[in-house]
Amino acid sequence: MKALTVSASILGADFARLGDDVRAAEQAGCDEIHFDVMDGQFVPNISIGIPVLEAVRRMTRLPIDVHMMVGEPGRYAGMFAAAGGTMFTVHIEACADIRATLDAVRRAGMQTGVSIKPATPVNAVIPLLSTIDRVLVMSVEPGFGGQAFMPESLPKIEQLRKLADQLDVKFDVAVDGGIKVSNAPLAARAGADTIIAGTGVFRYPNGIAAAVAALKSAARTESSR
Repeated sequence: MKALTVSASILGADFARLGDDVRAAEQAGCDEIHFDVMDGQFVPNISIGIPVLEAVRRMTRLPIDVHMMVGEPGRYAGMFAAAGGTMFTVHIEACADIRATLDAVRRAGMQTGVSIKPATPVNAVIPLLSTIDRVLVMSVEPGFGGQAFMPESLPKIEQLRKLADQLDVKFDVAVDGGIKVSNAPLAARAGADTIIAGTGVFRYPNGIAAAVAALKSAARTESSR
């Protein structure tokens, strides 16, 4: 059984002590850092950018998934790669030419991810599955942290897992939005490879280490059934 990847979304961290939170997540056994970039246009919020990514890169050796919730994200690929991004996840809804965008990401030297919003069907990404590293299923409307998990996302995860088997292609299936210890098993059962959690990691009542351990334990138990 493949171990589930836990990606800590720093949107849920305490920015007054961001370095401490990132280091604590790595020490707790998180596998990846998730870095949300919002432009106030594709989504209604504005978040963080290059200077913060450079700082986070200095704080951790973990892979960093740069989740671009911005219009035409390919124009920024080189800058985010230079700042320390490992994977560059773009929204298919934000790209006029998704293949050209992914080509720009590859030229910059990063892995490729494509995200779909709750209203976007899995069919939109089927032509890309043999060429990308990750599909990110949004289980909330992108733009703000701390939202409630949308269970309607689970059939999409199941569909993507079946497609990977049917087409005999390898890509990571990730889920992002409202992930907590209580629903991580649902995502694992549906077939997610990666769960992305912000408040579920950084604001867990018993602390970051306990959150990561609980997420991995819950998901591992469900995946083994």
